[in-house]
Amino acid sequence: MSAPVLDLSLIPPLGEPRPAPVPDVHESTLPSGLRLVVVPRPGVPLVELRLRVPFAASAPRQAAAHAARTSVLSGAVLLGTAQHDQLQIAQLLQAHGGELSVSADADRLLFSTTMLPDGLGAVLGVLAELLAAPTYPAGPVDAERSRVVERVHIARSQPGVIARSALAARRYGAHPYAQQLPAPEAVAAVTPAALRKLHRERVLPAGSTLVLVGDVDPATARDVVGTALAGWTAEGKAVAAGPVPAVVEQPLQLVHRPGAVQSNLRLGGPAPGRTDPQLPALRLASMVFGGYFSSRLVENIRERRGYTYSPRSGVEHMMAGSSFTVDADVATAVTGPALLETWYELGRMALTPVTEAELDSARRYLLGTLALGTATHAGLASTLSALLGAGLSADWLADHQRALATVGIDEVTEASRRWLAPAGLTAVVVGDADQAADQLRALGPVEVTTPAVEPGA
Repeated sequence: MSAPVLDLSLIPPLGEPRPAPVPDVHESTLPSGLRLVVVPRPGVPLVELRLRVPFAASAPRQAAAHAARTSVLSGAVLLGTAQHDQLQIAQLLQAHGGELSVSADADRLLFSTTMLPDGLGAVLGVLAELLAAPTYPAGPVDAERSRVVERVHIARSQPGVIARSALAARRYGAHPYAQQLPAPEAVAAVTPAALRKLHRERVLPAGSTLVLVGDVDPATARDVVGTALAGWTAEGKAVAAGPVPAVVEQPLQLVHRPGAVQSNLRLGGPAPGRTDPQLPALRLASMVFGGYFSSRLVENIRERRGYTYSPRSGVEHMMAGSSFTVDADVATAVTGPALLETWYELGRMALTPVTEAELDSARRYLLGTLALGTATHAGLASTLSALLGAGLSADWLADHQRALATVGIDEVTEASRRWLAPAGLTAVVVGDADQAADQLRALGPVEVTTPAVEPGA
C-alpha cells in the first residue's frame, strides 16, 4: 500500500515574523559605581541574576598568567567566605532555589543564578560575601587547582580545541584573545595568595553590571541590592581588552595530528561590531552561507557531497573585536576538496547576489531565533548582560530587529564582499599532515606545524 501524498496546498503560508517586545528596563547606578538593570516580568515566580565583571588581562605580557589565575578563580571564589564555607554557601542558595555558577572568558567574569522572588535579599547577601570577603582557603584551592589542571589537559587533547586555539593564535598573536586555554603548568603554579590579590584588584563594582529579570519590583529591587551590596566597595575601575591586531596575510596552517581520521577546518576573520550598520547584512549573509541547516554550505558539503555532518558559520562578538567564523570537521581523505568547496561557497557569496527566497528564509530564521532567545527570563537576562557590558542599551534589540527586517540583496552582497571573501580570512586545518598536506598544497601555500597542546591519547 503506497503512502498518502501530502497536499502542500493544505499547509498555510508562514505569517510575518512577530517582533520581540521591547523589555521594560529600569536602570540606576549605585554609589559604588555598580550599574543595576531591573526588568520586571511578572507571571513566572522566578528571578534571573547576571553580574558581569569586566576581567580582561591588563597587558598582553600578562595574558598567560591572567588566564591561568582566572581559570582557577572562577571556581575557587565559591569555596568560602569569612562567614560561610563552601557547603554552607550552597545550602543558603538552595534554600531559595538558587545555584550560583561563575564563568569567565577573555573579557569578563560572570556570576549567574536563578532564584525564587522572596529569596532576592538572601541570595544577594551570599553574593555580597563572595564579592567582598572570599577567603580562597588553601586546601580547597589546591583541590580546585588540580581539577582545573586535569580539565585543561583533557580539553587540550581534543582536536576541536586544538583547531580553535591554533586559529586564535594565528589571528591574534600576542593579544590576550589568543589565550583560548591556559597552560597546565601555569595553572599548577596558581596560589591562594595570587587569587586573593587578583580578586582584590579586579573584582570591582565600578564598571560592573548587575541584571535582574523576573517577578520583581524595580524600586524594591534597587533598595534590596543597595543594602545587600553596600559592603562591596573598592578603588579603581574595570579593565577592558585593548584593540585586536590587524589581519596579516598568512599561508594556510596545517597542524599535524598523526593518525587523525578527521580534519578540522577553521576559518576566521574580522566582522562588524554590534553598532556597525553592516552587521545586520553580514548576519543574514552568514546565515545564507552556513548559519543554519538550509544554508549553502550545508547543502554543498553535507547533503550533496557527504563530506561532513554539521558545517556552520556565525558571527561572534568580543569587547575588542568581532569575528566571522566557519567550522567543519571532515574525513581526512576529502580535506582538500572540502576546503575547496568551502572557499567556493564563500567566493560565490562575495561575487553573486543571493536570491529573494534565500534572503527571506534567513531573515525569518534570524528574527525568530532572536525572539526565542529573549522570550525566557534566562535568555533575556543573558542577552541584556552581554549588550550592557558592550556599552549598549536594551533599545539595541528593537533597532537590530528593524534593521534585519529592511536589509536588501544589494546590502547582503556588499557585506559578503567585504567580510566573507576567502582572501580576508585566516585558515587553519588540524589533521594528519601525511594524508592531507599534498591535498591542501594543490590549493596554495601550506605551513605545517605541530600542535602547541597535548596530542590526543
